[in-house]
Amino acid sequence: MGPAKAAARTISQQAFDEMVQENIDDLGMDPTEALEDAIQTLTLQGVDLSGIVTCVPGESNPVMECLGKLREEKTLPETVELLDELSVLCSDKASGNAAIATKNGAVELVISICSKLRDLQSSETFKENDGPKIVVGILTNESEDVKILDGCFSVVAAAATGNEVLKESFMDLKIDELIVKILKEHNGESVPSIYDAIRVILSSDDNRVVASQVFGYARKFAKLGIADILVDSLRAGLSSPCLISASIALKAVAVNDEILLLFVVEGSDVNKGTIVEMQGMDRLVNLSARFSDDPLVLQEGGIVAKGVKTCEHRSENTVLVMSIICTLCLRSPENAARAIESGAGDLAIQAMQKFPQSDQLQRSSCS
Repeated sequence: MGPAKAAARTISQQAFDEMVQENIDDLGMDPTEALEDAIQTLTLQGVDLSGIVTCVPGESNPVMECLGKLREEKTLPETVELLDELSVLCSDKASGNAAIATKNGAVELVISICSKLRDLQSSETFKENDGPKIVVGILTNESEDVKILDGCFSVVAAAATGNEVLKESFMDLKIDELIVKILKEHNGESVPSIYDAIRVILSSDDNRVVASQVFGYARKFAKLGIADILVDSLRAGLSSPCLISASIALKAVAVNDEILLLFVVEGSDVNKGTIVEMQGMDRLVNLSARFSDDPLVLQEGGIVAKGVKTCEHRSENTVLVMSIICTLCLRSPENAARAIESGAGDLAIQAMQKFPQSDQLQRSSCS
């Protein structure tokens, strides 16, 4: 196996232009000769010139002109014409125009334009022209560029809004796996539109279909571990700029009791204070009642055990936990046996010793 190939050296557009200008000013070369000399010198040095505009000083480059016009305020027909022009320019592989366009922000610009087109006709055109496949391809190949990732997920959210067919297209292309992968690799704050994409894909908002498949999509997300990732993204609490969008995404994923239980279990050790302040223990009581026949509720490491860790230093919350255990134990002998095996007896004794002044806790513990 040979030695690893060294990475090609690169140069900025500004440095290249300055080199050409120095040839003109210092060496007295004419513009064409100065350009050719700079290209030859840099090529011999192993510098990668892809994406560099190699025009004679004073001449314009059609790709740069087109991008400049697209960034200006234009009417829709003008924008369409410019995009067609850019497409033709980039189709010429020998010209290097595609690399020039990419290096000068064409991908971000086109993504930004696409994310603004939210009407049904635009969504259908997007689908007919393999839009989902193109976007997923960019997400796969540009996974390190957070600006491009954020733009792509904006397109996903815009295109899939109110369109069941496009939601299905994205899911068929395994965008759920990509979303989970990207959230693991990047801080969600750097790709905020990813939460919008989750929300839209899991929203039953296409009134043209009788039965949406979004519940099935939510289960797929859950199996990939989205609960753990979304809860982790909320660790910063109120200081997180993505708190609202991440919370809405979390709500969109929690479509049934099974997934909701995952969030409770994953989040109970993360934001203990928040759980208490937001009446999380009351919800835990109700949720445990709904899962009274599930052995995981009372097993060691189950939902009740997680609740104990959340409130072990506060008597009022310990009362709630003991009430949960008491209620579940009274439902069946099997629950009572399971609770004892999981250490509920020891917990009751410790609670009575720790909070002797709490009459309600004493009653719940004795029961």
